[in-house]
Amino acid sequence: MKPNQSRYWLNPNITDEASFHQEVHQVCEVYEVYEAAPALYENGIHVHSTDEMTGIQALSHKHEALPMVPGKVERREFEYERHGTSGLIASRHVVTGQIESPLIQPTRTELDFVQHVREVVLLHPEYQHIFITNQLNTHQSESLVRFVIDRGKLGLDEETIGVKGKSGILKSLATRKAFLENLAHLIRFVYTPKHCSWLNQIECWFSILVRRLLNKRSSFSSKEALEERIAQFIVYYNTHLAKPFKWTFDGKLLKV
Repeated sequence: MKPNQSRYWLNPNITDEASFHQEVHQVCEVYEVYEAAPALYENGIHVHSTDEMTGIQALSHKHEALPMVPGKVERREFEYERHGTSGLIASRHVVTGQIESPLIQPTRTELDFVQHVREVVLLHPEYQHIFITNQLNTHQSESLVRFVIDRGKLGLDEETIGVKGKSGILKSLATRKAFLENLAHLIRFVYTPKHCSWLNQIECWFSILVRRLLNKRSSFSSKEALEERIAQFIVYYNTHLAKPFKWTFDGKLLKV
């Protein structure tokens, strides 16, 4: 018991109990809790955990820290200067643990997301791909639908594809989501339920990035310096630290 400590918690936004449990199980089924991801990998299907990290601030301490000396801890400057913000779109290969094709830049538009997905797919262009991500609008966009159609050589006519907001596959978020989830596609998406980012393994890796690089001791003289350090950390992580997470959650929710 530590009554002096607390942390934020976000309850799942459950409007349909059956649908919610189905979405949770869909995510867990492609993780290694059922040894699905390694088996899929051996059969040429790559599973990726994908999301964005936004608003990463480039902060520099106004003065250098005072090193620790006998009887005194290190003292860090309280004041800092802001040098702008950047962001990161990244995928984590569920089986190898590698961070794939990171896109380090301030924007995260639907075209940015499609660019990232394209670069990840091109790492293994001859194989099938499953992306686990959240239900953000840019993850269910017209651009993403058209990429899946073109890359998968589905040969759909414009009438079937339709017009965004009016007809066909592109008619609504729901129709686009259903298309992107199609099990028959070469590239398909598995979506986590709303307010359940903890089901996405890339979020676990983002916490590693924060603890190891973007912590209180860090100081970045510019946005470019921040982006370069993130890129260097990813190279180091992939070389020395990458490994699969031991996923133990099996989709059975606790009753509180």
